Amino acid sequence: MSGTPAGSLVDAYDLVIFDLDGVIYLIDRPIAGAVEAVARLHAERKPLAYATNNASRRPAEVAELLVGMGVNARPDEVLTSSVAAAAALAERLPAGAAVLVVGAEALRAEVRAVGLVPVERADQSPDAVVQGYGPQVGWTDLAEASVAIRAGALWVATNTDRTLPSPRGPLPGNGSLVAALRTALNRDPDLVVGKPEPALFGTAARQAGAERPLAVGDRLDTDIEGAARAGMDSLLVLTGVSSAADLLIAPPSTRPTYVAHDLRGLFDADSVVRLGVGPTPAEDQAGPVVIEADGWRLSLDGQKAELSGAGRSLHALRLLCAAAWSGHPVLRVRPGSEAAGTALGELGLTS
Repeated sequence: MSGTPAGSLVDAYDLVIFDLDGVIYLIDRPIAGAVEAVARLHAERKPLAYATNNASRRPAEVAELLVGMGVNARPDEVLTSSVAAAAALAERLPAGAAVLVVGAEALRAEVRAVGLVPVERADQSPDAVVQGYGPQVGWTDLAEASVAIRAGALWVATNTDRTLPSPRGPLPGNGSLVAALRTALNRDPDLVVGKPEPALFGTAARQAGAERPLAVGDRLDTDIEGAARAGMDSLLVLTGVSSAADLLIAPPSTRPTYVAHDLRGLFDADSVVRLGVGPTPAEDQAGPVVIEADGWRLSLDGQKAELSGAGRSLHALRLLCAAAWSGHPVLRVRPGSEAAGTALGELGLTS
């Protein structure tokens, strides 16, 4: 099977589910090509949704943010982990129950919207603690949550993302704050609702009536694993947290169906490749193992790997993944041609 989709990738799917941070924007700036990609999907009447672990904004606020960036988005297209967490609490608690909220005002608003009462202190006898990302969350918030959970409150986390993307590189995410409580309490949350749990993906597909959705994300450990758990194909874009180097060491549960540098891969067959297909190293080959495809030649000799030839960098990445995923270490790859050096540089794989 070819490593390049025939025609436009998006034509094979009836719904595109986007992550936001690292895919559509970084904090408050659109990623190059994202506005154009969404506009083209709308022009082609392709259904789309946004599923985000970020619990610091309500769907209407997310849609407003996107519109301000030039992305035509509606609140009903946005699914957030704060909405999912509030819905999960409403299923488990009686109306009017107190919930200690650790996170942004958006999370408090969603808790309030489902008929529960947000509180801030453990001495207010909360029935549950819900924990989501908020830039102002501090030690006092975590201390109150710790006391409440030890007293028997249900502990729900909106997500466990260790980091969140930013123009300065990855920053601590909600998962880092959850880890602080996990260490203090010596236990895990009772429930995690965000990706990689499949709930957000499943809800998006049901709302759209989609039978063949495609999930697009920048994180292997949340977006891609969540899509796999939901039984969906996925596209990893290299515009956010996960890198080509991360892809080479990805376990089977976090391996995407496709990879592209950015959202151009949805439409341009030359800007995306399918992974897990094509040549693999011959296990019974004596001496250095050599695999070739798409103009590239990869030579593997123990801990040494050399890439030579010429072609597109994504095709080189597909070849490297084929080797790495079959048990051959390729994290340190030596360029054997000028084109190989350029491709490895584009992929961030230069030593």
